[in-house]
Amino acid sequence: AVYLVCGIDSEGYATNQIHCIEDFHKKFAPRCCVCQLPIMPEPGQDETVRVVALDRSFHIACYKCEDCGLVLSTEAEGRGCYPLDDHVLCKSCNAKRVQALTSHMTTEL
Repeated sequence: AVYLVCGIDSEGYATNQIHCIEDFHKKFAPRCCVCQLPIMPEPGQDETVRVVALDRSFHIACYKCEDCGLVLSTEAEGRGCYPLDDHVLCKSCNAKRVQALTSHMTTEL
């Protein structure tokens, strides 16, 4: 049998599938909000690994502070995400933005 989308022979397995696994992931996988590419399992892996923050999906390598580019981590390594106004930020850049916002507010009073 042959997959209908890519035409690859399913190696003798009887299949009524339209997509091989790779084509299925390309079509239906969540897309990274930074690079817009599908988030697919690494070669040789069965599971997809992604970061979801602010209702957006990221490749692990694309999960960075929007201000300074520091690669963020979901682990407790001091490189967590500190979102502010729908922006993905590191702790330091979050603090800078908060300080800028509060100093701007106090000068208006």
